[in-house]
Amino acid sequence: MSVVSIPIINKNYSMGCEDGQEARLIELGKMVDARAREIAAKIGPLPESSLLATLCIVMADELKSRGAGGADGCVDESVLEEILARIKQIKKKLG
Repeated sequence: MSVVSIPIINKNYSMGCEDGQEARLIELGKMVDARAREIAAKIGPLPESSLLATLCIVMADELKSRGAGGADGCVDESVLEEILARIKQIKKKLG
Protein backbone atom coordinates (compact mmCIF):
# COMPACT_ATOMS: atom_id res chain seq x y z
CA MET A 1 0.00 0.00 0.00
CA SER A 2 1.20 3.46 -0.90
CA VAL A 3 0.42 6.82 0.67
CA VAL A 4 -0.09 9.90 -1.49
CA SER A 5 -0.44 13.50 -0.32
CA ILE A 6 -3.45 15.16 -1.94
CA PRO A 7 -3.76 18.96 -1.66
CA ILE A 8 -7.28 20.32 -1.39
CA ILE A 9 -7.48 24.09 -1.00
CA ASN A 10 -4.00 24.52 0.44
CA LYS A 11 -4.17 21.61 2.90
CA ASN A 12 -2.60 18.22 2.29
CA TYR A 13 -4.47 15.00 3.02
CA SER A 14 -2.61 11.70 3.21
CA MET A 15 -4.52 9.05 1.32
CA GLY A 16 -3.74 5.37 1.06
CA CYS A 17 -3.97 3.53 -2.24
CA GLU A 18 -2.89 0.29 -3.81
CA ASP A 19 0.58 0.22 -5.30
CA GLY A 20 0.47 1.46 -8.87
CA GLN A 21 -2.63 3.61 -8.30
CA GLU A 22 -0.75 6.72 -7.14
CA ALA A 23 -1.09 8.64 -10.41
CA ARG A 24 -4.83 7.95 -10.56
CA LEU A 25 -5.31 9.14 -6.99
CA ILE A 26 -3.31 12.31 -7.71
CA GLU A 27 -5.45 12.93 -10.82
CA LEU A 28 -8.66 12.49 -8.83
CA GLY A 29 -7.28 14.74 -6.11
CA LYS A 30 -6.69 17.50 -8.64
CA MET A 31 -10.30 17.19 -9.81
CA VAL A 32 -11.57 17.40 -6.22
CA ASP A 33 -9.31 20.38 -5.47
CA ALA A 34 -10.55 22.23 -8.56
CA ARG A 35 -14.18 21.60 -7.64
CA ALA A 36 -13.59 22.63 -4.02
CA ARG A 37 -12.01 25.89 -5.21
CA GLU A 38 -15.02 26.57 -7.45
CA ILE A 39 -17.40 26.02 -4.54
CA ALA A 40 -15.34 28.18 -2.19
CA ALA A 41 -15.23 30.97 -4.78
CA LYS A 42 -19.02 30.89 -5.13
CA ILE A 43 -20.07 30.66 -1.48
CA GLY A 44 -17.14 32.26 0.30
CA PRO A 45 -15.07 31.05 3.20
CA LEU A 46 -16.36 28.12 5.24
CA PRO A 47 -14.89 26.06 8.05
CA GLU A 48 -12.92 23.18 6.56
CA SER A 49 -15.36 20.50 7.65
CA SER A 50 -18.30 22.42 6.19
CA LEU A 51 -16.49 22.92 2.89
CA LEU A 52 -15.64 19.20 2.67
CA ALA A 53 -19.24 18.22 3.49
CA THR A 54 -20.55 20.69 0.89
CA LEU A 55 -18.07 19.36 -1.65
CA CYS A 56 -19.22 15.78 -1.03
CA ILE A 57 -22.88 16.70 -1.43
CA VAL A 58 -22.24 18.71 -4.61
CA MET A 59 -20.17 15.94 -6.19
CA ALA A 60 -22.72 13.26 -5.20
CA ASP A 61 -25.46 15.39 -6.75
CA GLU A 62 -23.41 15.75 -9.93
CA LEU A 63 -22.88 11.99 -10.11
CA LYS A 64 -26.56 11.31 -9.65
CA SER A 65 -27.54 13.95 -12.21
CA ARG A 66 -25.24 12.34 -14.77
CA GLY A 67 -26.77 8.94 -14.16
CA ALA A 68 -23.57 7.53 -12.70
CA GLY A 69 -25.52 5.14 -10.56
CA GLY A 70 -27.72 2.20 -11.36
CA ALA A 71 -30.96 2.19 -13.31
CA ASP A 72 -32.65 4.21 -10.59
CA GLY A 73 -29.91 6.87 -10.67
CA CYS A 74 -28.52 5.85 -7.29
CA VAL A 75 -24.85 5.23 -6.64
CA ASP A 76 -24.00 1.64 -5.71
CA GLU A 77 -24.07 1.10 -1.94
CA SER A 78 -20.48 -0.16 -1.87
CA VAL A 79 -19.32 3.09 -3.50
CA LEU A 80 -21.19 5.11 -0.88
CA GLU A 81 -19.65 3.00 1.89
CA GLU A 82 -16.18 3.68 0.48
CA ILE A 83 -16.89 7.42 0.30
CA LEU A 84 -18.20 7.38 3.87
CA ALA A 85 -15.09 5.55 5.07
CA ARG A 86 -12.88 8.19 3.42
CA ILE A 87 -14.93 11.01 4.99
CA LYS A 88 -14.53 9.36 8.40
CA GLN A 89 -10.76 9.10 7.88
CA ILE A 90 -10.56 12.79 7.02
CA LYS A 91 -12.78 13.71 9.98
CA LYS A 92 -10.57 11.68 12.31
CA LYS A 93 -7.46 13.50 11.03
CA LEU A 94 -9.18 16.86 11.53
CA GLY A 95 -10.32 15.73 15.00
